[in-house]
Amino acid sequence: MVNKREFKKFADALGTSVAQEMMVAYYNVEGIDREAVGEAVQKVLLAVEEAKNNANRFFDRGAKSFESRREYSVAKRKFFRQLFAKIEKDFSEQVNAGLKQFNAALPAEVKQAQKEAAR
Repeated sequence: MVNKREFKKFADALGTSVAQEMMVAYYNVEGIDREAVGEAVQKVLLAVEEAKNNANRFFDRGAKSFESRREYSVAKRKFFRQLFAKIEKDFSEQVNAGLKQFNAALPAEVKQAQKEAAR
């Protein structure tokens, strides 16, 4: 994780890309479960929004509550590492849940064609 701005750009780009591909399939694949795809897109977009909102948290303790400036810096760095590790983990899990739901909505013949094309 580089910084908050880069993380937000990453989450936005990934979520938008995944949702866009799902919508392409929504309109172009015959026999797809459109309701399930719509829910999957919502899951992905909500994951992006939640990740970006959670990234706006601040370290709630001031430098004066620590013995030294060094202790403050160490605590602040630890806080943000743990925070962004959790945000990234939750974001990945939510996007993967949306993808799993999307894949379940695809017709069997489309899944088979994708498997053959991957070989």
